[in-house]
Amino acid sequence: MRAVVYSAYGGVEQLQLAEVAQPVPRPGEVLIRVKAASLNSWDWDLLRGQPFLARLGGLMRPRYPTLGADVAGVVEALGAGVGHLAVGDRVFGDLSGANWGGFAEYVAAPEVLLASIPDGMSFEAAAATPQAGLLAWQGLNWKGAVRAGDRVLVNGGGGGAGTFAIQLAKRAGADVTGVDRAEKLDLMRALGAERVIDYRAEDFAAGSERYDLVIDMVASRPLAQYRQVLTPTGRLTVVGGTTPTILAVATLGAMRSKPGGQQLGLVLHQPDVGQLTELGALIATGAVTPAIDRVYPLAETAAAFQRIGDGQALGKLVVVP
Repeated sequence: MRAVVYSAYGGVEQLQLAEVAQPVPRPGEVLIRVKAASLNSWDWDLLRGQPFLARLGGLMRPRYPTLGADVAGVVEALGAGVGHLAVGDRVFGDLSGANWGGFAEYVAAPEVLLASIPDGMSFEAAAATPQAGLLAWQGLNWKGAVRAGDRVLVNGGGGGAGTFAIQLAKRAGADVTGVDRAEKLDLMRALGAERVIDYRAEDFAAGSERYDLVIDMVASRPLAQYRQVLTPTGRLTVVGGTTPTILAVATLGAMRSKPGGQQLGLVLHQPDVGQLTELGALIATGAVTPAIDRVYPLAETAAAFQRIGDGQALGKLVVVP
């Protein structure tokens, strides 16, 4: 089968389209014919081996020869002990807790990580959903659900998780502000943001606006700046960002959070098939729509990586074998 592989950390020049052995599902796994897979910033980090945390499990060389955690496809074969899925089932899921391998024609995946694709949901939409959709879902609902009338700011609102966060917050009845670069402002407006900010022209922390929730996909600020833009009972949830800010939120943020007061926390990626199934149902009915920027053939996976690495992606990038 064809797969996009790499054997050393670096740029997109490390990615090669190659013929490799088709995987055989182990007990508890199924073999999926991949119909679509999507890129996440985590894929970009693992390709480069930066930040250093991306090298955990593979200090000198990559642990996984083929990247791609978010996959959608059709079950082709069953490993021993598979009890819920059958050959021909349409499935999607996040393989970051297993063996990755989505940028290929076939991948073996644990049954427990997969949800069924509902009728009305395309393979491309399904592949675009697992990591980005659940990060947005979990970030918005950390320490309490978003409520109607809440003022929510989504920093990095034009990226994969950000585009889901804007829609989910808007669906809950929140007043949403999206922050990203200028070329993503129209997209954020179209997804429901009442106000949009070009971060290169305006600093959201310098204004007088106060928010009940700030969800930051690209956090890079001192905690004091976040605290000053939150209401007295506001929440900050950091989904991604620079290592110093992530560490500060995970340590000092927890220490400075007070019951009944401001809450500052880091939302770690948590695959959840139940939540994924709920999100898939919303997408199938049109209540939420994955924002897919471009779809690439497998042979052009390196170009997709370059686009996400350059920060140009408007929402999600999808690869189809």
